[in-house]
Amino acid sequence: MTATQILSDLPPALMDDLAHAWAFWARDDQWPPAGAWNVWLVLGGRGAGKTRTGAEWVRGLALGQAPFATAPVGRIALIGETQADARDVMVEGVSGLLAVHRRSERPVWHKTLRKLTWPNGAVAHVFSAEEPQALRGPQFGAAWLDELAKWKKAEEAWDMLQFGLRLGTTPRQIVTTTPRPTALLKRLLADPLTMISRARTHANAYNLAPAFLDRIVGRYRGTRLGRQELDGELIEDREDALWSRSMISNARLQKTLPAFTRIVVAVDPPASASRRADRCGIVVAGLDEQGTVIILEDATIAAATPARWAQKALAAYHRHQADALVVEVNQGGDMVESVIRSVDPHIVIRPVRATRGKFLRAEPVAHLYERGLVFHAGRFDALEDEMCDFGPGPNGYALSSGRSPDRLDALVWAVTALALTPQTQPKMRRL
Repeated sequence: MTATQILSDLPPALMDDLAHAWAFWARDDQWPPAGAWNVWLVLGGRGAGKTRTGAEWVRGLALGQAPFATAPVGRIALIGETQADARDVMVEGVSGLLAVHRRSERPVWHKTLRKLTWPNGAVAHVFSAEEPQALRGPQFGAAWLDELAKWKKAEEAWDMLQFGLRLGTTPRQIVTTTPRPTALLKRLLADPLTMISRARTHANAYNLAPAFLDRIVGRYRGTRLGRQELDGELIEDREDALWSRSMISNARLQKTLPAFTRIVVAVDPPASASRRADRCGIVVAGLDEQGTVIILEDATIAAATPARWAQKALAAYHRHQADALVVEVNQGGDMVESVIRSVDPHIVIRPVRATRGKFLRAEPVAHLYERGLVFHAGRFDALEDEMCDFGPGPNGYALSSGRSPDRLDALVWAVTALALTPQTQPKMRRL
């Protein structure tokens, strides 16, 4: 008799007890650390079980269960990157707070009030890291902070929370996040009162779709991005890279989009159409009246047929009402242009040809960033990872993984076309 058959024969009540027996299911890295600590930092890859770890910790605190707490913690803060993230992941998610409780002990979710209330009177309030001032005033005995490394206002939200952690004898907080080299996360790692747990995506393979493991884990295993997003490693900036995280952070657009004189979609086609081919880099950028370039979208697509990436590029072209499609033709020459025109014969195409190495093309673009002449209209994590990982390799400048910097190449072509190439007859465009 298989384990599945044995479990299926159990009475429903016993099955429910077993499903919620966290002491039975939890891995060592998901169990709260012993000793004196202020912060439990749970670093893990995508799908490694971080949310379940945080939800079970809060459940144990609210119910006053050992080893989480000796008595119920009456007031708890739940902070996500946004209100939607906190609601959809931390509260209502498949591994969120509502899911990890038995029906008899489950808290009531007051969605409009943004709070959970347990039968014993414990309360958890939901906050968005985008609104740090909302944490000014309330007080708590514990807090769960999810995806801290992604917060745009991390420092301010963190500071406001620390002032509010003043209830009980030992207020504590758990941070569940995929690591990124932010200043706050590095300070927490260096703090002696921080306990650290680590988990790779593969540690939770039993609960993940086989297709995800084959497609995503298989594709990114061993790459710089994979080490961060799958293995939960903190990947620092390359000292020899043309861009740094701080440079890109300073280039984050803090105002509404301006009117544009020109908008282009730059395309860096893959060398082949095979499944193992590099991605097709597709980046949209606009030029405003002051001569500032703003990156509007990274629409890069994984290895695909020429017709598929051409459709993706043309969709971006029409979505942003672009003036031209800037296409590198080194790999395909006339074929690249013919593929695009077979999808849309009326498109404006500006073919460009690489006559210099990647570094020589990228260096003047990096200088524009340093001068404050290029901004990002949002977060483009995969693109920004390539920018901060572009440095010297055995065969010239490349990513540390050895892969082609497809997104970065497209960005370089877009910025070059808008700001480093003489233009005539500008016209106003507004998104």
